[in-house]
Amino acid sequence: MVAKRVRVSITTLILLIGSFISLFPFYWAIIGGTNESGKIFAKPPVLLPGNQLFENIRNLNESIGIGRVMFNSLFVTIVYTILALVVSTMAGYVFAKFNFKGKTVIFGIFLLSMMIPYHAIVIPVFKMMAAWGWLGTYKALILPNIAYPFAIFLMRQNMMAVPNAMMEAGRIDGVSEWGLFTKIILPSSKPALAATAIYLFMYQWNNFLWPLISATSEDMYTMPVALSSLFGLSRIDYGQVMAGVTLATFPIILFFLMLQKYFIQGMLGSSVKE
Repeated sequence: MVAKRVRVSITTLILLIGSFISLFPFYWAIIGGTNESGKIFAKPPVLLPGNQLFENIRNLNESIGIGRVMFNSLFVTIVYTILALVVSTMAGYVFAKFNFKGKTVIFGIFLLSMMIPYHAIVIPVFKMMAAWGWLGTYKALILPNIAYPFAIFLMRQNMMAVPNAMMEAGRIDGVSEWGLFTKIILPSSKPALAATAIYLFMYQWNNFLWPLISATSEDMYTMPVALSSLFGLSRIDYGQVMAGVTLATFPIILFFLMLQKYFIQGMLGSSVKE
């Protein structure tokens, strides 16, 4: 009994320390957004909210244009998430439930592509976008990574858990292949769809390198690129940087909270096979 209490106490202490380490940067960013730049790195550190929040947001808006940047980020991220989720779901369904020549080789190429450093493909993709005249457009921001290998892998692993007997029963009842996909596979894959959507949304929202290269004007900047431009000034106003970081965090948290009840189930679903 005593040993059990000790284990519970140690586990609770470790969880509390982990929670503090994880959450303190967010708290510090929020507090920094409400204080003057000079107080953010003061000694001892300021850990209470200040009264400069609206001033920092006004300065941030003058520097990067919050409305335009937020629209670019939301538009690019939402459209990318929808399109990439459609591609990942259909590709995952094919890899999970159909047998065809070269299937293993093609899927192996997908897995190997995850091991290629992203920086190694940036220049070829940039030259391709330039040749097509897509640089500085939403198409260049959205389409290059639409077939994301890990998302296809995640959907494929989850769909393998859907019993084949259920699909055979549907075929015997005269259900078409499209009907099997929309009426059996998709309803059975809601947790996987939610987990993949969260992953794709976070990936695109936080994507920095490709938008930095492909956005040829400030009008196409997304939030990470716009915030990085604040560090190119002679004087860095950390108050508006922290306010911008706080604003950039809210959409991800909101999207995660909307789908969180499916997230763990969707991630664990890939470990279950028929």
